[in-house]
Amino acid sequence: MQIDIISDVVCPWCFIGKRHLEKALAQYASAHPDAEAPKIIWHPFQLNPQLPVEGMPRKEYLDSKFGGAERAREIYDRVAQAGKAADIDFRFDDIQAQPNTVDAHQLILLAQAFDAQDGVVESLFNGYFLEGRDLRDRQTLVELAERGSLPRDDADRCLETRQLRKHVEEQQNHALSLGVQGVPFFIFDQKLAASGAQPAEVLVEAMEQAASAPPVEADA
Repeated sequence: MQIDIISDVVCPWCFIGKRHLEKALAQYASAHPDAEAPKIIWHPFQLNPQLPVEGMPRKEYLDSKFGGAERAREIYDRVAQAGKAADIDFRFDDIQAQPNTVDAHQLILLAQAFDAQDGVVESLFNGYFLEGRDLRDRQTLVELAERGSLPRDDADRCLETRQLRKHVEEQQNHALSLGVQGVPFFIFDQKLAASGAQPAEVLVEAMEQAASAPPVEADA
Protein backbone atom coordinates (compact mmCIF):
# COMPACT_ATOMS: atom_id res chain seq x y z
CA MET A 1 0.00 0.00 0.00
CA GLN A 2 1.12 3.53 -0.72
CA ILE A 3 -0.04 6.52 1.29
CA ASP A 4 0.52 9.91 -0.32
CA ILE A 5 0.44 12.90 2.03
CA ILE A 6 -0.01 16.44 0.74
CA SER A 7 1.30 18.77 3.40
CA ASP A 8 3.04 22.01 4.33
CA VAL A 9 5.78 22.28 6.95
CA VAL A 10 4.25 25.41 8.52
CA CYS A 11 0.85 23.79 8.96
CA PRO A 12 0.35 22.72 12.59
CA TRP A 13 -2.51 20.43 11.59
CA CYS A 14 -0.11 18.61 9.28
CA PHE A 15 2.19 17.95 12.24
CA ILE A 16 -0.79 16.66 14.21
CA GLY A 17 -1.87 14.60 11.21
CA LYS A 18 1.58 13.02 11.08
CA ARG A 19 1.26 11.91 14.69
CA HIS A 20 -2.19 10.50 14.01
CA LEU A 21 -0.87 8.61 11.00
CA GLU A 22 2.00 7.16 13.04
CA LYS A 23 -0.53 5.87 15.55
CA ALA A 24 -2.69 4.49 12.74
CA LEU A 25 0.27 2.71 11.15
CA ALA A 26 1.11 1.06 14.46
CA GLN A 27 -2.50 -0.09 14.87
CA TYR A 28 -2.61 -1.40 11.31
CA ALA A 29 0.68 -3.27 11.77
CA SER A 30 -0.64 -4.85 14.96
CA ALA A 31 -3.80 -6.00 13.20
CA HIS A 32 -1.88 -7.23 10.13
CA PRO A 33 1.50 -8.51 11.37
CA ASP A 34 2.25 -10.22 8.06
CA ALA A 35 1.40 -7.24 5.86
CA GLU A 36 4.13 -5.11 4.31
CA ALA A 37 4.40 -1.68 5.85
CA PRO A 38 2.73 1.00 3.70
CA LYS A 39 5.02 3.22 1.66
CA ILE A 40 4.67 6.86 2.69
CA ILE A 41 5.34 9.66 0.20
CA TRP A 42 5.17 13.34 1.13
CA HIS A 43 4.08 15.90 -1.45
CA PRO A 44 4.33 19.72 -1.30
CA PHE A 45 1.55 22.18 -0.74
CA GLN A 46 2.19 25.84 0.03
CA LEU A 47 -0.46 27.35 2.25
CA ASN A 48 0.97 30.80 1.55
CA PRO A 49 2.48 30.70 -1.95
CA GLN A 50 2.01 34.44 -2.21
CA LEU A 51 4.62 35.12 0.48
CA PRO A 52 7.81 36.73 -0.82
CA VAL A 53 10.75 34.35 -1.17
CA GLU A 54 12.37 36.00 1.87
CA GLY A 55 9.24 35.41 3.99
CA MET A 56 8.09 37.99 6.53
CA PRO A 57 8.13 38.67 10.29
CA ARG A 58 5.65 36.46 12.13
CA LYS A 59 3.80 39.38 13.72
CA GLU A 60 3.25 41.02 10.35
CA TYR A 61 1.96 37.72 8.97
CA LEU A 62 -0.47 37.18 11.86
CA ASP A 63 -1.75 40.74 11.55
CA SER A 64 -2.47 40.28 7.84
CA LYS A 65 -3.96 36.79 8.13
CA PHE A 66 -5.96 37.00 11.34
CA GLY A 67 -6.33 40.71 11.97
CA GLY A 68 -4.02 40.80 14.96
CA ALA A 69 -2.32 38.83 17.70
CA GLU A 70 -5.43 38.43 19.87
CA ARG A 71 -7.45 36.66 17.19
CA ALA A 72 -4.42 34.58 16.23
CA ARG A 73 -3.95 33.52 19.85
CA GLU A 74 -7.57 32.33 20.06
CA ILE A 75 -7.05 30.17 16.97
CA TYR A 76 -3.68 28.81 18.01
CA ASP A 77 -4.89 28.02 21.53
CA ARG A 78 -7.33 25.55 19.98
CA VAL A 79 -4.57 24.10 17.81
CA ALA A 80 -2.33 23.79 20.87
CA GLN A 81 -5.00 21.78 22.68
CA ALA A 82 -5.27 19.39 19.74
CA GLY A 83 -1.49 19.20 19.70
CA LYS A 84 -1.27 18.20 23.34
CA ALA A 85 -3.70 15.36 22.65
CA ALA A 86 -1.24 14.19 19.98
CA ASP A 87 1.79 14.64 22.31
CA ILE A 88 2.98 17.79 20.55
CA ASP A 89 3.87 20.78 22.73
CA PHE A 90 3.58 23.60 20.21
CA ARG A 91 5.60 26.71 21.02
CA PHE A 92 3.92 29.22 18.75
CA ASP A 93 5.26 32.22 20.68
CA ASP A 94 8.82 31.21 19.79
CA ILE A 95 8.17 31.51 16.06
CA GLN A 96 9.61 34.83 14.89
CA ALA A 97 9.39 34.47 11.11
CA GLN A 98 6.86 33.19 8.58
CA PRO A 99 8.78 31.56 5.73
CA ASN A 100 7.98 30.90 2.13
CA THR A 101 8.21 27.10 2.20
CA VAL A 102 9.33 26.32 -1.34
CA ASP A 103 12.92 25.64 -0.21
CA ALA A 104 11.76 23.28 2.54
CA HIS A 105 9.64 21.40 0.01
CA GLN A 106 12.60 21.06 -2.32
CA LEU A 107 14.49 19.29 0.47
CA ILE A 108 11.56 16.98 1.18
CA LEU A 109 11.31 16.03 -2.48
CA LEU A 110 15.06 15.38 -2.61
CA ALA A 111 14.83 13.26 0.55
CA GLN A 112 12.64 10.74 -1.26
CA ALA A 113 15.67 9.59 -3.25
CA PHE A 114 17.50 8.91 0.03
CA ASP A 115 14.54 7.21 1.78
CA ALA A 116 14.71 10.06 4.27
CA GLN A 117 11.43 11.89 3.77
CA ASP A 118 9.96 10.99 7.15
CA GLY A 119 13.10 12.10 8.96
CA VAL A 120 13.35 15.39 7.08
CA VAL A 121 9.66 16.20 7.52
CA GLU A 122 9.88 15.39 11.22
CA SER A 123 13.00 17.53 11.63
CA LEU A 124 11.39 20.49 9.86
CA PHE A 125 8.22 20.22 11.94
CA ASN A 126 10.23 20.04 15.15
CA GLY A 127 12.53 22.85 14.11
CA TYR A 128 9.70 25.21 13.24
CA PHE A 129 7.02 24.42 15.81
CA LEU A 130 9.04 23.28 18.83
CA GLU A 131 12.36 25.10 18.48
CA GLY A 132 11.38 28.35 16.76
CA ARG A 133 13.98 27.84 14.01
CA ASP A 134 13.95 30.30 11.11
CA LEU A 135 13.06 28.36 7.97
CA ARG A 136 13.89 31.39 5.84
CA ASP A 137 17.58 30.76 6.50
CA ARG A 138 19.25 28.35 4.08
CA GLN A 139 21.82 27.04 6.52
CA THR A 140 19.09 26.37 9.06
CA LEU A 141 17.21 24.36 6.45
CA VAL A 142 20.37 22.42 5.57
CA GLU A 143 21.04 21.66 9.25
CA LEU A 144 17.50 20.44 9.80
CA ALA A 145 17.62 18.33 6.64
CA GLU A 146 20.89 16.78 7.75
CA ARG A 147 19.37 16.01 11.14
CA GLY A 148 16.65 14.19 9.24
CA SER A 149 19.29 11.99 7.51
CA LEU A 150 19.59 13.89 4.23
CA PRO A 151 23.29 14.22 3.28
CA ARG A 152 24.40 17.77 3.98
CA ASP A 153 26.20 18.31 0.67
CA ASP A 154 23.16 17.18 -1.30
CA ALA A 155 20.86 19.40 0.75
CA ASP A 156 23.13 22.40 0.29
CA ARG A 157 23.49 21.78 -3.45
CA CYS A 158 19.72 21.40 -3.81
CA LEU A 159 19.08 24.83 -2.33
CA GLU A 160 21.99 26.39 -4.18
CA THR A 161 20.73 25.29 -7.58
CA ARG A 162 17.00 25.30 -6.75
CA GLN A 163 16.79 22.30 -9.05
CA LEU A 164 13.50 21.03 -7.64
CA ARG A 165 11.59 24.32 -7.54
CA LYS A 166 9.72 23.47 -10.73
CA HIS A 167 8.67 20.11 -9.28
CA VAL A 168 7.30 21.85 -6.19
CA GLU A 169 5.21 24.13 -8.39
CA GLU A 170 4.02 21.21 -10.55
CA GLN A 171 2.94 19.16 -7.55
CA GLN A 172 1.20 22.16 -6.01
CA ASN A 173 -0.77 22.64 -9.24
CA HIS A 174 -1.56 18.92 -9.37
CA ALA A 175 -2.92 19.01 -5.83
CA LEU A 176 -5.10 21.99 -6.71
CA SER A 177 -6.36 20.14 -9.79
CA LEU A 178 -7.45 17.29 -7.51
CA GLY A 179 -9.53 19.74 -5.50
CA VAL A 180 -7.18 19.90 -2.51
CA GLN A 181 -7.96 23.11 -0.65
CA GLY A 182 -6.50 22.31 2.75
CA VAL A 183 -3.88 20.08 4.27
CA PRO A 184 -3.02 17.53 5.44
CA PHE A 185 -4.58 15.49 2.66
CA PHE A 186 -4.08 11.71 2.63
CA ILE A 187 -4.50 9.45 -0.42
CA PHE A 188 -4.58 5.69 0.13
CA ASP A 189 -3.41 3.59 -2.82
CA GLN A 190 -5.01 6.10 -5.21
CA LYS A 191 -8.38 4.69 -4.09
CA LEU A 192 -9.50 6.68 -1.05
CA ALA A 193 -8.75 10.11 0.34
CA ALA A 194 -9.05 11.77 3.75
CA SER A 195 -8.76 15.49 4.35
CA GLY A 196 -7.59 17.06 7.59
CA ALA A 197 -5.88 15.76 10.71
CA GLN A 198 -8.26 12.84 11.02
CA PRO A 199 -8.12 10.62 14.14
CA ALA A 200 -6.02 7.48 13.90
CA GLU A 201 -9.13 5.30 13.85
CA VAL A 202 -10.39 7.05 10.70
CA LEU A 203 -7.02 6.58 9.01
CA VAL A 204 -6.92 2.90 9.96
CA GLU A 205 -10.37 2.41 8.47
CA ALA A 206 -9.25 4.10 5.26
CA MET A 207 -6.23 1.80 5.12
CA GLU A 208 -8.45 -1.24 5.63
CA GLN A 209 -10.79 -0.15 2.85
CA ALA A 210 -7.94 0.62 0.47
CA ALA A 211 -6.31 -2.76 1.17
CA SER A 212 -9.50 -4.65 0.38
CA ALA A 213 -10.61 -2.55 -2.60
CA PRO A 214 -9.94 -3.89 -6.10
CA PRO A 215 -7.00 -2.32 -7.94
CA VAL A 216 -7.70 0.72 -10.07
CA GLU A 217 -7.61 -0.22 -13.74
CA ALA A 218 -5.69 2.04 -16.08
CA ASP A 219 -7.58 3.63 -18.94
CA ALA A 220 -7.29 1.74 -22.20
